[in-house]
Amino acid sequence: MTVANVLVMLPVELALHAGVLLTDLPYLGKVLLLTLAATLLAVWVVEPSAARLLRRWLHAPALRARVRLRAADSLWRVRAELRDEPGALARLTDELSALGANILDLQVQRQPEGALDELVVATPAEVREEDLLDAVATAGGRAAVVRPTTASVLADAQTRALSHAVAVADRPEELPQEVAELLRASVVRDPPPGCSFAGRTLLKIPSVTSGALVLARPGEPFTIAESARAHRLAELAELTTLRR
Repeated sequence: MTVANVLVMLPVELALHAGVLLTDLPYLGKVLLLTLAATLLAVWVVEPSAARLLRRWLHAPALRARVRLRAADSLWRVRAELRDEPGALARLTDELSALGANILDLQVQRQPEGALDELVVATPAEVREEDLLDAVATAGGRAAVVRPTTASVLADAQTRALSHAVAVADRPEELPQEVAELLRASVVRDPPPGCSFAGRTLLKIPSVTSGALVLARPGEPFTIAESARAHRLAELAELTTLRR
């Protein structure tokens, strides 16, 4: 921007100086006239005009990025229970492909009643949450959950868990927030005395630093792997606190 302004202002300033020097005004009058004229040209005429002319060139990268963002596919996180049998996952991927979905990430967690598959898919803008739920149901999936997501979810679960472990090791008192963010859950501050953990939508984690930590995620039960990661983070917070 500075270079562009100099290139525009330089010939105008030279022409202005040449015109004023050719006049018969006294020296002080020439100085005052040059000062006033140069200020008017720079502030109100040349620089704003140059900025308007060069705006598209100067902001071209941001404008192109905005166009790409508007034309980008929608990102979804799809979680569903599938029967632990040959072809179950293939049926699901076929149904998603029929919608034009591109599978960007896939994680399979073993459960006592089968396999829990979690996918990150990119779909055309016209694909809705209901379309994805129908595709999962047609493929034989159960307890399906579909949520809009962002590109940050493409980091694998192990990497995300390690990132939160580093944060807990540095600040053990922030264990509740880190675990909640890792599991995409909310912290239950005052759980009722008789609340049940049988439905797997509530998770209780013993913690020396913050007491018994209860997390809730309605409609999306916690998996065995997620429970194990949360417990390891609580142990890390406890060890860090004791060593300090």
